[in-house]
Amino acid sequence: MNNNKKYDFTPISKVLLNDFVQGFFERKQVFINAVKNFGSPLYILETDVLKKRANQFRTAFEKKLPRTAFYFAMKSNNLACVSKTLLEQGFGLDVSSGLELEAALRLKAKNIIFSGPGKTNAELELAANNNDRVTVLLDSFGECERLKIISNRKKLQIKVGVRLNNNPEGLWRKFGIMPENLPLVYDNISCHPYLEFKGLQFHSSWNLAPDRQVEFLNVLSDLISKMPDSFRKSCKFIDIGGGYWPPQGEWLLSEQGQMPCINPSSPIDVFAESLAKVIKEKILPLTDSTICFEPGRWICNDAMHILVSVTDKKADDLVITDAGTNAVGWERFETDYFPVLNLTQSHMTERPCHILGSLCTPHDVWGYAYFGKNILEGDILMIPTQGAYTYSLRQEFIKPLPKVLILDKIENPLSLKSFESYCDLLTSEN
Repeated sequence: MNNNKKYDFTPISKVLLNDFVQGFFERKQVFINAVKNFGSPLYILETDVLKKRANQFRTAFEKKLPRTAFYFAMKSNNLACVSKTLLEQGFGLDVSSGLELEAALRLKAKNIIFSGPGKTNAELELAANNNDRVTVLLDSFGECERLKIISNRKKLQIKVGVRLNNNPEGLWRKFGIMPENLPLVYDNISCHPYLEFKGLQFHSSWNLAPDRQVEFLNVLSDLISKMPDSFRKSCKFIDIGGGYWPPQGEWLLSEQGQMPCINPSSPIDVFAESLAKVIKEKILPLTDSTICFEPGRWICNDAMHILVSVTDKKADDLVITDAGTNAVGWERFETDYFPVLNLTQSHMTERPCHILGSLCTPHDVWGYAYFGKNILEGDILMIPTQGAYTYSLRQEFIKPLPKVLILDKIENPLSLKSFESYCDLLTSEN
């Protein structure tokens, strides 16, 4: 999921970790009651957290820049309630497939950016049919040519932007059009009667700090300065993508089951300060554009948690839970560290223990330790802050998926069953 990622195995400070754990233990009764009332396992979504994070992100950049727009990256968490909540906060939606586009349209999103490589003709037609709500970010010359054919046939004006590749090395070369080809693709768009050029986008992933974004904004400034006046006048947005890392940083295991470490991340205000500085100095003097952002992980990571129960204690240091890691869709916890919290027997001591799921595979790990006094059958465990790139990747492999519990307000939870398809879930929530 990342590009040019560097590991810096610095131990997580006890103060940081204890503050994180204590915050959930203080609210443990809310989560224990959720399991008592709705069963286990559960995904818990806290919409108040989504709203708070959306406001923090938006405020950080609005204070620094004259014109901004914000789009939630649906792929980071495709639970429809997440997108619905962010639409209510004034966000648009960033979609990267026809499936996500259909969902965004059914949620009545009025401002949708359609990004991603390999868009099919059917997906482009869907975008064209909703041209008042969708801007297509062109990912290749071939995609541009196919959209020309579709727009000619439909006689529809289609808003388009161009995704620029900012990392031509390795597998990341699949994304976007190379910067040196911008003049050619702009000419292809501007000479066509039904394509309306609107702006540029680039995206760097796994941004623990703003360095790579700042670096490419300088490249972009040089590129825009060489474009004709017609380009600068028609360029209504510069979209600098997403990839912002949550403020607690990236937590990892130095080795399997060993010391938890941290790659620190910059606060969002630092991102806003650094990016706004180069944008105001190098971009806005060239083109009077709205600056767009596509946060995903930063918004939803802390808003969803997983609750499981211990079904079998096989040894003092080995327990099996009632859910497997098919609930997150990948072997996340063999490398990523998240504290496992025993809500039933809460204690600020972390004790070694293999916390394993109930799938018929050894690669089914929740953690190698837990915070608690002890651990017994029936205990309720929490894996906190699992809102990003987990729910979207869930799969019914061997075991059924957890139910979803939405906590809009603690005293008024809404329980949703595990729906078989994305569209079923969307229909139910509507």
